[in-house]
Amino acid sequence: MDIDEILKNMTIEEKISLIVGAGLSKRVPSAAGETRSIDRLGIPSIVLSDGPAGVRISPIRIGEVGTYYATAFPNEIVLASTWNRDIVEAVGRAIGEEARDYGIDVILAPGLNMHRIPLCGRNFEYFSEDPLLAGELAAAYVRGVQSVGVGATLKHLVANEQEVNRFTINVIVSERTLREIYLRAFEIAIEKSKPWAIMAAYNKLNGKYCTQNEWLLTKVLREEWEYNGLVMTDWGAGDNPIEQIKAGIDLIMPGDEKILQSLLEAYKKGLIDEKIIDERARRVLELILKSPTYKGHRPSNKPDLDVHAKIAYEAAVEGFVLLKNNGVLPISKDAKIALFGKGSYLTIKGGLGSGDTHPRYVVSIANGLKERGIRIDEDLEKIYTSLPQFWMLRFYEWIVNEVVKGGDIKPLCSSIIEHFDSFVRSSGINVDEYLDDMVIEKAAREDDVAIITVSRVSGEGWDRSGGKGDFYLSDSELNLIKKVSDAFHKHGKKVIVLLNIPSPIEIVSWRDYVDAILVIWTPGQEAGRAVADILLGIVSPSGKLPLTWPKDLYETPAMRTYPGVPKYNPQYVVYEEDIYMGYRFYDTFAVEPAYEFGYGLSYTKFEYSNLVITREDNIIKIRLKVKNCGQYPGKEVVQVYIRSPRGKLNKPFQELKGFYKTRSLKSDEEEDVYIEIPIKYLASFNGALWIVERGEYEIRVGSSSRDIRLVGKLSIDNDICFNKRWNIVPCMD
Repeated sequence: MDIDEILKNMTIEEKISLIVGAGLSKRVPSAAGETRSIDRLGIPSIVLSDGPAGVRISPIRIGEVGTYYATAFPNEIVLASTWNRDIVEAVGRAIGEEARDYGIDVILAPGLNMHRIPLCGRNFEYFSEDPLLAGELAAAYVRGVQSVGVGATLKHLVANEQEVNRFTINVIVSERTLREIYLRAFEIAIEKSKPWAIMAAYNKLNGKYCTQNEWLLTKVLREEWEYNGLVMTDWGAGDNPIEQIKAGIDLIMPGDEKILQSLLEAYKKGLIDEKIIDERARRVLELILKSPTYKGHRPSNKPDLDVHAKIAYEAAVEGFVLLKNNGVLPISKDAKIALFGKGSYLTIKGGLGSGDTHPRYVVSIANGLKERGIRIDEDLEKIYTSLPQFWMLRFYEWIVNEVVKGGDIKPLCSSIIEHFDSFVRSSGINVDEYLDDMVIEKAAREDDVAIITVSRVSGEGWDRSGGKGDFYLSDSELNLIKKVSDAFHKHGKKVIVLLNIPSPIEIVSWRDYVDAILVIWTPGQEAGRAVADILLGIVSPSGKLPLTWPKDLYETPAMRTYPGVPKYNPQYVVYEEDIYMGYRFYDTFAVEPAYEFGYGLSYTKFEYSNLVITREDNIIKIRLKVKNCGQYPGKEVVQVYIRSPRGKLNKPFQELKGFYKTRSLKSDEEEDVYIEIPIKYLASFNGALWIVERGEYEIRVGSSSRDIRLVGKLSIDNDICFNKRWNIVPCMD
């Protein structure tokens, strides 16, 4: 169908109706929204749905028999910890397939905001503190989703790094910082994946709502980056739909009749030119015409959940990060395990809000271990499974799997069932503080290893508190770790801590009590199986931290201005740390973190050798060999950091510019690694141009940002300048 012809045949009312959403989806319960149809022209509505960790729809439908489960994949912080483009693309493809099978045309993911502060409630939905890592993995996710004919949406453009007052907070940030850190991730992802859609953020940017910011949406996104997909609002964002359409928004979501009428009146008064309306309607039409719905796809409502569960498992296994191992891991299959901590039995699969999911099941750590033939302490299990939450979940499963089979369910029950699982798992009732010392001592005598799971949950709409029981351990959690460690160490036995968390917590004050720490983040429905296989050594851990793990909350530079001014109802927040966010701050100012960016242990060891650095035109080519010189098979993440020469612009000590994850290498096996880095990745923004300053650049190759194995040099004889479209231009003094 010819879009020009369609536009010619549309009335102004129909054009405006296209650029205002139709509200929540009626076709797919709990999907986030729909566009409006124009039946007389054969233009259908299309369905948009969250989310980043799997298709977010209701598992039940009123009046219908059966269930509509979707796979709960690991959250994006887990995917980022894999440093593996291939596995992230596979997850994206599986999400796209489930979306298509459930009648969804556009997925509202991935999230691409930065891990600026540890307390952001949606850090689990975002990839990293580094724009290169985030941009590359977001691009892989988008390529996966769109490979099956479903649209992906990069969000939230831009600087939506906190949930406190997210609808109105004014983010004040320098243009250099925006371009080098916060916009850079989006720019890389757009260049490498061409997403069908982009969602503009709620917050203001330097005084203007992002959805009403012409500089952001038209000047940067359209003109400089040459993005030609659709741009939508976040749900209910901004305060002026007329400004939104004029600034560059194509689709206002979720939309309502009031907005539609206000735009129609604005057109009649000459406040919006029809040419602008045509441009916006064209973008919506282009999206619709690519959609599965327009192409006549008939949803099967039967995605291959078994195949997708395997992909979820693989992503979880590769995303776990081993922080400490004092000779306890891997454990023997014959070991008897004492499992402490509510999260061992009620493992949290993911975060709450639009990033939540409704899967068929969640394999707890306890059940994962038992499934792999590991004996766990039955007395401890009885104590924890007597918790009210445990029996509430059993009741929930009975409701869904027995009562709902007949399709007889009321709307209120539907809403409760949809959110019950995540709510119960994250509720605060705990038993750890009531464990008797005799119970712990008995376990220490009879069991071989102790495992303590520390759990946290966060979600959309609120940031973490930062106090005890959140960033810091609660008194009961700290006492449990001390008591269990004392008891087990007295008997010559080891203690392992599993961190089932959405983003970092304080770790330095207690890590010396225990023998191993494994971060499993919020790993999706296959949590227990993935944990069991890592603990048993069936798979060697290969995850690396996608963010710096601070020793203390307030050493993070961004916490100096969080949550903004005034503190208790912030109207604005200043990104005073400038470009020195994350490891850029720690490395430049010689601050020692708890664990550095890119850190992660393995059960084996890797040797780096034969570094060769060449430059061909405007590409830096890096070659080296990586050899597994340990006894276990494993994968290694090769990280390339570049240290710039001293020049006119202040720069971080080093910045990540390339990375590669090897295949699984057997003992004594090696792999040739090739990494290409565009010369433009070395550029800094000087206010007018991107400039690669002349001088000697240090190429630093290693296993983390502070574990550099090989160092080489690259000389650039003359300054290289790029304009904002990345065309080489003459440099100006």
